Formats: sequence, structure tokens, C-alpha cells
Amino acid sequence: MNKEHIVKSNIDFQRIIKNNKPYKYKEYILYVERNKENNYRFGFSVGKKVGKAVTRNKVKRQLRHIVAKKDYQNGFNCIIIVSSNILNKSYNEMEQNLLEVLSRNNLIKGDKDE
Repeated sequence: MNKEHIVKSNIDFQRIIKNNKPYKYKEYILYVERNKENNYRFGFSVGKKVGKAVTRNKVKRQLRHIVAKKDYQNGFNCIIIVSSNILNKSYNEMEQNLLEVLSRNNLIKGDKDE
């Protein structure tokens, strides 16, 4: 995943979370901000209840890898917040659930009619 596709600043995280409604699906909470820019950006938040730093970083690496596999529509910023239930899931379950929530929000290219 390129650096241009990552939301890093705290100001952006707070703005996106404050101004958009959450979409909850299993262990994910998604905040999607539509904009008129010609790119897309993802931000990941894994809280301290998930585990120690090593575990949280592993979950973030896995999420970035899952997100990098697909092509996305342009013109949105997305924050993905993970609950502690993620530790009970295998990588394949994480991937399936995350791609399901992204396609339900029409973020993946070619999934508009689902």
C-alpha cells in the first residue's frame, strides 16, 4: 500500500470520525468520507484492548495487506476501527469480513451492483 493511500494525521482521523456515521459489521467499524479528490485513503485504528503493541501492529499489517490486494473507487477517505474480537479470527476470516464490509459500502471497483 502506497503512502499516498494512508490517513496518518490525527486531525484527519478526528474529522472523518466526527462528521460521518459509523457502519458496523462484525469486528469492524467503518467511517467513510466521500470527497472529490482523485484518490482514496485508508486509516486503521487498533485499540489497546486488542493486545500489546506487537499484536496490534500485526493486526494492522494484516489489514494493510488485505486492503492492498484490491482496486478501489476514487474519492473517499476510510477509517477502519477494529474490535478485540479480531483475535478470535483467522486471516482468511478477517479478509472475507473486511472485503464484505468494503463491498457493501461500494468502495471496491466493479462491486457497484451488489
